[in-house]
Amino acid sequence: MNADNRYVRFDWAVKRMLRDKANFGVLEGLITVLLNEPVHIVELLESEGNQDFADDKFNRVDVKAKNDKEEIFLVEVQLTREIYYLERILYGTAKAITEHISLGNTYNEIKKVYSINIIYFDLGKGADYLYHGQNKFVGVHTQDTLRISTKENGVIRMRMPEEIFPEYYIIRVNEFNQIAKTPLEEWIDYLKNGHIKDNTTAPGLQEARAKLQYLMLDKKERHAYDEHLNAIMIQNDVLGNARLEGLAEGRAEGRAEGRAEGELKKAMEFARMMKSEGETIEKIAHYTGLSIEDISKL
Repeated sequence: MNADNRYVRFDWAVKRMLRDKANFGVLEGLITVLLNEPVHIVELLESEGNQDFADDKFNRVDVKAKNDKEEIFLVEVQLTREIYYLERILYGTAKAITEHISLGNTYNEIKKVYSINIIYFDLGKGADYLYHGQNKFVGVHTQDTLRISTKENGVIRMRMPEEIFPEYYIIRVNEFNQIAKTPLEEWIDYLKNGHIKDNTTAPGLQEARAKLQYLMLDKKERHAYDEHLNAIMIQNDVLGNARLEGLAEGRAEGRAEGRAEGELKKAMEFARMMKSEGETIEKIAHYTGLSIEDISKL
């Protein structure tokens, strides 16, 4: 891609450029294609979870936004592996819910939370690049979906659990390997490769073309962005080497463990034979190297 048509990666833009209200359209576009309905962001919220105690967990997400329906959106980009990633996004969602209901408020003040997670590492097994999860209550015997009665403005109405419970989106960027045809696919192509079609009609990507061009950055920002790319390359090289070294060590350890297990098996067989012939435990231990306790159990 030539410099004239080079766009800033989303993982960098979301931390530095998309916090400006003038650039909300880019973020709105991503959320719109995921939810398949128009989303209008009215403000960005503080993304550091408040600590109630000194040892309470921090939970910083890249973007915490509120739309005109008072719904909360958590957007996080993760470049490297995190062992307890599912637990992390669960904690972040729970934290957001509790932070936005004050003591003494009724439960109908709880905000709907969407957790959008863009990951660039192998989270596990799965053939798709996009996964969506939400809470539903399904009858064990009837297979029908439970609807909940609620009272709003003096009127009883029925609500589905998914209207209230959090929803999770996991975008496995590295699993996208196809030609972008739909607005969603165009967005994933941008997240993975930094590509934006000249004639794109995907929500948010038109704004991204206008606002996230590399050449539009000033010299200082361009340098910071280039350093960010270098850091990612170095980080990936280190992690890749660590994985290769781990595999090599694992194979070497496996061979060593295999030899050790074989030697132990031979020693145990020899000890059984000596014991069956009436040799003393002390003598068997001397010749086999086994402990007196192990030999006594034979």
